[in-house]
Amino acid sequence: MKMYGIVGFKNAGKTGLMERLVAEIVGRGFTVSTIKHAHHNFDVDQPGRDSYRHRKAGASQTVLASANRWAMMTELRGADEPTLDQLLAGLSPVDLVLVEGYKRGDHPKVEAHRAEPGNPLLAPDDPTVRAVAADCKVDAPCPVFDLNDTTAIADFILLDVGL
Repeated sequence: MKMYGIVGFKNAGKTGLMERLVAEIVGRGFTVSTIKHAHHNFDVDQPGRDSYRHRKAGASQTVLASANRWAMMTELRGADEPTLDQLLAGLSPVDLVLVEGYKRGDHPKVEAHRAEPGNPLLAPDDPTVRAVAADCKVDAPCPVFDLNDTTAIADFILLDVGL
């Protein structure tokens, strides 16, 4: 599967860019899946729900299924966090996987950058950053797009992965 990352510091606009790119690329007829890396503890299940109760009782994996969707939650219970490659291997085939985070990975990336909060660019020190999407003028060693020019950023990614 083809994969492209969206990276940047906190509040750089990564999630908004991901959302717009998914809609744009799916609108062009491609299938897209996403992976989001979180640096903090999170829970997608709700206390009191049956699936939550199953996990809290000690289940390693809990599958919640309906006619509209299914989800599998895996408790690591002290095991190592899965690698990006391991997560990719568990996905159903699609045309493109967009990855938010994993900025240290060796896959190609677009860096989201906002003038506020004033963080430095990753691109000058990371050759896997193939473009920057910014809301301000930046000096980068790669193409720079307006952060809100979703069409141009999608064009760039699709061309870069050969779609």
